[in-house]
Amino acid sequence: MIEIQEIYSPDEKSDICNDILRALPEWFGIESAIVDYTNNVKMMTFYAAFDRGKPVGFVAVKAHNLHTSEAYVMGILKEYHKQGIGKRLVVCCENYCKEHNMEFLTVKTLDEACESDSYRQTRLFYTSLGFKPLEVLPLHWDESNPCLFMAKHIDV
Repeated sequence: MIEIQEIYSPDEKSDICNDILRALPEWFGIESAIVDYTNNVKMMTFYAAFDRGKPVGFVAVKAHNLHTSEAYVMGILKEYHKQGIGKRLVVCCENYCKEHNMEFLTVKTLDEACESDSYRQTRLFYTSLGFKPLEVLPLHWDESNPCLFMAKHIDV
């Protein structure tokens, strides 16, 4: 049985993020990005999925302003994909938005201009949960990694 818990310890957030991102090289293969995510999640709202005490997934929520939060980084160990864990973690983000009267939840992912079956699945996942593509930010990360900015309206 998978349990979702909010994590409060900055070090625990960082450790979970680091371990899971490093296990997902198809999505997170840039060392500097892993280091940035691992450091940045320490001060964010953070939810983790556990299988018998073992962290198998997580999401960090970044509040941008009074209206918008972002699913800043999310990762689920590959062997736990397609079990509803990602959806449950996004629901945690949506509930965070509702609790703080925020009407938008955003996410950034790799645009389809960069061919990747892993990220094609990621875009399909977010679309299935109601996220809409808003804009491609070709230089947000770098030229070889065009960023797709997606958003979902949250009924508050």
